[in-house]
Amino acid sequence: MSATELFPIHEQLGLKTIFLIRHAKSSWDSAALSDFDRPLNDRGKKDAPEMANRLLENKIRIDLFVSSPAKRARKTAAYFSKVFGKKEDKILLVPELYQADPAAFYLAISGLENKYDHVAIFSHNPGITDFANSLTDTQVDDMPTCSIFCIKVFAEKWKNFEDARKEFLFFDFPKSKSGNEI
Repeated sequence: MSATELFPIHEQLGLKTIFLIRHAKSSWDSAALSDFDRPLNDRGKKDAPEMANRLLENKIRIDLFVSSPAKRARKTAAYFSKVFGKKEDKILLVPELYQADPAAFYLAISGLENKYDHVAIFSHNPGITDFANSLTDTQVDDMPTCSIFCIKVFAEKWKNFEDARKEFLFFDFPKSKSGNEI
């Protein structure tokens, strides 16, 4: 029996919790747009609020939304923040999260304010998958669009994130059979 079957997920959250969220499905309709400016497509606009609601239904709390400034990541973060009753202008945009490698994620997280305990980070592949796979023994081949990889972090301060013990909590994605990975 898994830990999530024994206790509701919100009761398992660590001192700090990270939700790594790959941006929702983006549109490739306009070849004139740069990669940075690609918007979400219809499926992305549907998946983002649905995935945010899965978290909310499981009584998950998110204190801070951090995003790559690329349009598709920023808009995914906006859908999540709206579902959580937060204002879009409160999303922290971190330029280094666009085309980020694991080192950029570590740097961004270590600089977070300690008053935030549960943080959602929105970014892109392949960096977000590489980073997720560097955190625990749980490995994912590829984080699909709008997937969520969640870990708890045994640290009181974000500056200690890299060396802190981390524990995998769940992995969920839009096409999972019932959203019961949480």
